[in-house]
Amino acid sequence: METFLGIDYPTLWYLVVGLLFSGYAILEGFDYGAGSWHLFFKKDLSRRIAINAIGPLWDANQVWLIIGGGALFAGFPVMYATMLSAMYIPFMLFLMLLVLRSAAIKFRSAEEMTWWRKTWDIIYFTSNTLISFLLGVVLANVLQGFEIGENFSYQGGIFFSFLSPYAIMVGFTTLSIFMTQGAIFLLLKTEGRLHARLTFLLKKAMIFFILSFVITSFYTLIYLPGVTDKFKENPVFFILPVLAFLAVANVPRLVSKKKYAHALVFSSLTMAFLLMLVAFQLYPVLLPSTISSEYSVTIYNAASSQKSLGIMLTIVVIGAPLLAGYFLFLYKTFHGKVTLDDTSY
Repeated sequence: METFLGIDYPTLWYLVVGLLFSGYAILEGFDYGAGSWHLFFKKDLSRRIAINAIGPLWDANQVWLIIGGGALFAGFPVMYATMLSAMYIPFMLFLMLLVLRSAAIKFRSAEEMTWWRKTWDIIYFTSNTLISFLLGVVLANVLQGFEIGENFSYQGGIFFSFLSPYAIMVGFTTLSIFMTQGAIFLLLKTEGRLHARLTFLLKKAMIFFILSFVITSFYTLIYLPGVTDKFKENPVFFILPVLAFLAVANVPRLVSKKKYAHALVFSSLTMAFLLMLVAFQLYPVLLPSTISSEYSVTIYNAASSQKSLGIMLTIVVIGAPLLAGYFLFLYKTFHGKVTLDDTSY
């Protein structure tokens, strides 16, 4: 098996895919979180400002989803096929909600009628909230495992089998951290009465996140078998949950000092460390089988050929700096408070 810097190609591609989906969760997380607060703003002007805060960024942030999905399909086609079979309903709902969310952003301010704007406001709020929840549901199902049999065939149920109690808990935890992230981001982009309103809402979001995070963490430790085994085998990786806890604890401290930019960094680090925990816990498994571990989808039995992975890793080396440069330029260009004009949503 070919390696680079002593790391085999499937592991390197596992890291690439993990990085892409982490970037998606962090950057689109505050987009979805901002949308989940939409109906908490009573005035039309406040809602327009909130939408325009993410206006130049939301479609660019979805690049991470497109590249991540493409990387998953190209590098681990077996996982891609098996996971879509198992998660068909949530993924179809996810795609439908993405379309509705995009339409709401584009069409909401196209007409002045009150009923028109209220209708799109409800669609926008609902789509953002459900997308956040569904992302957590999918993650929980990956952690719990799927009924995968021989030849990586999914043998479980289709309708609502993905909505286990644990999946619902992780769904609400994901929603809560996105709402926290979204409120912090909006505080950086707003001023006046809306800014004051968001200060109050952020406190509620942090309480929501801490409660859901604690409950979900205890459930994970008690009811998910073998969740701590990897850490017992490699004690050095206990640094990951410690860093995640410190990042979580630092967000309220920074918010209390009104250091919202720093708080956004640490809320992003919280998501990054939690996703690292998931990646470390699963490795080298991609989709655990609840029927038998021999049927689990791993980075080795699901990977494309060594030559394909080598070519794609070369493309990553070339494309990663370009992608990073693009996003640095984008966020530098559109930093600062929101101002509305004739071209605004």
